[in-house]
Amino acid sequence: METSARLSDLRIAPRKVRIVVDTVRGKRAGDALNILTFTRKSAALPVKKLIESALANARQAGRDVDNLWVSHISVDQGAMQRRFMPRAMGRAFRVNKKSSHVLVVLDEKQK
Repeated sequence: METSARLSDLRIAPRKVRIVVDTVRGKRAGDALNILTFTRKSAALPVKKLIESALANARQAGRDVDNLWVSHISVDQGAMQRRFMPRAMGRAFRVNKKSSHVLVVLDEKQK
């Protein structure tokens, strides 16, 4: 049985979050937390908290958290905030501030 947790509207661009997520995909949950502790990216802390939340969900369901692996973790693009930046000669350019949705699923390793 799998356990999941979801993080919506993280105000970091999805391509920046995917760099962090790719480092922990397929790892043991404890090892993933260790990796994220020492990763020097701004997205590492929210992803670490998300995995800790999924572990707490598994613990609440009465599962053994020592055997859990990150079986699926994905990053999708969320809503975009549109802002305007003043430019030369009275023009204005649009700046898109992107957000991310992150889903993590923990499951026992299949033999």
